[in-house]
Amino acid sequence: MSKKPKKSSNQICANKKARHEYFIEENFEAGLVLEGWEVKSIRAGKMAITDAYVIFKNGEAFLFGAHIQPLLTSSTHISPDNIRTRKLLLNRREIDKLFGMVNQKGYAVVPLSCYWKGSRVKCEIALAKGKKLHDKRATLKERDWQMDKKRGFKADLR
Repeated sequence: MSKKPKKSSNQICANKKARHEYFIEENFEAGLVLEGWEVKSIRAGKMAITDAYVIFKNGEAFLFGAHIQPLLTSSTHISPDNIRTRKLLLNRREIDKLFGMVNQKGYAVVPLSCYWKGSRVKCEIALAKGKKLHDKRATLKERDWQMDKKRGFKADLR
């Protein structure tokens, strides 16, 4: 008997901190405009979006603060900038909606994860509203309660 091949994950990186810091209102899928050396580095797993956010300039959306570490074997004729601002590919309707909501108090657009879709790199961005300290505490308390509840049920089944 042969073993089934493991399904490889399409996810490149995730921003776990975003779900703790923000209430996620709505998700969007955006393409990323990348250079060749960036794609090679992403394939090697050298991307991080922990401190990244989305800015709007001249009616376009840009991913600011995403870190792609250049490979040592990249071309010698280029000088890679690992924290450059990268353009996001969204529909005009989506850009207008996000831009309008960001202008309201408390809203931000943050990247949640980056993943492969075919041969393209996609970024899942979210319209989010910032949490206050008491909201974060309530979220942690609810998560702990759910974990304790599951443990209790497992103990009762034994």
